[in-house]
Amino acid sequence: MTRTTLDLTGLKCPLPALKTRKALKPLQPGDQLEVHCTDPLSVIDIPNLIRETGDTVEITERNEARIVFLIEKINGSIEKTNGALRS
Repeated sequence: MTRTTLDLTGLKCPLPALKTRKALKPLQPGDQLEVHCTDPLSVIDIPNLIRETGDTVEITERNEARIVFLIEKINGSIEKTNGALRS
C-alpha cells in the first residue's frame, strides 16, 4: 500500500475533481491518495467523484485554510469500473 499526496490548493472547480480522477487511475487497490484542496466546492465534487469510482473517502478534514481528503482505492482502474457499468 502506498500513499500519494496531491496538492490542489489554489485550483478552482472543476480542476480538483478532474485532477483527482486522473491521479486515481494508476493506483492499485489498497493505495491511498491524500488530496489537499482550497476550493469550497471540492467538499461536494470529490465525494461525488468517489461515489462514481467506487472507492472510499477515509478521512475528510476541513479548516479555514484547506480541505484534506484521504481516498482509498478499492477497485481497479476507473475505465474498468465504467466499462463494467456500461456492459
